[in-house]
Amino acid sequence: MIHSMRTNIVHAGADELTYEIRQIVAVAEKVEALGTPVIWENIGDPVAKGHSIPEWIKEIVVRHVKDDRSYAYSPTKGLLEARAFIAAERSREAGITLTPDDVIFFNGIGDAISKVYTYLNRGSRIIGPSPAYSTHSSAEAAHAGAHYLTYALDPKRNWLPDVNDLRNKVRYNPQIAGILIINPDNPTGVVYPKRVLEEIVGIARDYDLFLISDEIYAHLAYGSDPFVPLASVIGEVPGIGMRSLSKEFPWPGARCGWIEVYNRTRNPLFSRYIQSVLDAKMLEVCSTTLPQSVLPEVLGDPRYAGYLAERRALYAKRSELAHKLLSTIRGIYAPRPGGAFYLSVVFEDGVLPAMGSLPIANESVRTFIEKITNGVSPDKRFVYYLLGATGICVVPLSSFNTTLQGFRMTLLEHDEAVFQKTLETVAGAITCYLSK
Repeated sequence: MIHSMRTNIVHAGADELTYEIRQIVAVAEKVEALGTPVIWENIGDPVAKGHSIPEWIKEIVVRHVKDDRSYAYSPTKGLLEARAFIAAERSREAGITLTPDDVIFFNGIGDAISKVYTYLNRGSRIIGPSPAYSTHSSAEAAHAGAHYLTYALDPKRNWLPDVNDLRNKVRYNPQIAGILIINPDNPTGVVYPKRVLEEIVGIARDYDLFLISDEIYAHLAYGSDPFVPLASVIGEVPGIGMRSLSKEFPWPGARCGWIEVYNRTRNPLFSRYIQSVLDAKMLEVCSTTLPQSVLPEVLGDPRYAGYLAERRALYAKRSELAHKLLSTIRGIYAPRPGGAFYLSVVFEDGVLPAMGSLPIANESVRTFIEKITNGVSPDKRFVYYLLGATGICVVPLSSFNTTLQGFRMTLLEHDEAVFQKTLETVAGAITCYLSK
């Protein structure tokens, strides 16, 4: 017999917590168990895709592992040496004055995102880009107990945001207290030009909002538009910058991220809000010590800039290969990424067949895919058939809080021949699927 509980213990925003990037893994693992090898293009982990950390970085980490202080608590805000390094670096980069007290460490950007949205006033909303990175959109929607609020990124304009759309939504929704920017963007790879950032800052200034800029891929911009940090254009508007070791080091398993607080003292409500985020962090005591202790030495090493340049060159080449091949296919938009290491493909309206399919040689896999594709969104149906037919695991674009139909894949494959073959297979599958 099933019993109900005396009180409903389910959070009002529980249904908003989705993360297709990892949820699709269960489907892919089933396909793999049925005998079809899987090529994992669903998640942005450079290490899992064959990226090797340079020996000089490993040597620094090993040295700190041997230091007993790396096993102790750090201060709640983070190690002073790490915070001072970041404050000095951003001050030089953006031409501002940032102090160590303006930097707070978290257990990865995911932890920071959770705190930033959870401790907002329940009636306050943050509007963000669509397509949206799931960690932001889910956390914001769960906080509000309502669907995520979005402004549009336009694939027909190389994924640039529709600033007029953003301004109108801010004007007519008084609940909006802040604007989220993801720059360089995940999942689209767009790098916001300075003029666009200035327009968004202008909207925040006009309507007394604060800004959040997720800049986790700041040092992985390689397109025609250079990366511009929010801190360099924010002026007197309150804001939060988010950065991490996860993608650029890369050390995703370290779970080491931080926020940079801009203009905290210029607004008492914003100042009190930031204090509540810090107080919440204090309840956890601190964030992981080891990666913080390593950070100043690695990021300050003269070899680090060259190391990042090599990685940017690799992703730029992958971006060019992907764009060159996919841009020739009718029925899709495949804007060339300019940063991060993702590529998002959008199907033109009406081109996806309602009951599209791809030939799947493995009978058990075919039966499984046919079973799970009933009633799913058109792009998810394509993604599942692509997985069953080729073993390539990508993420449906509709899972990124957008009505656009498409998919996201990575540019991370280290073996160029494998990457080229994967692209050709995906291109062939698109052409086959749309011809039915």
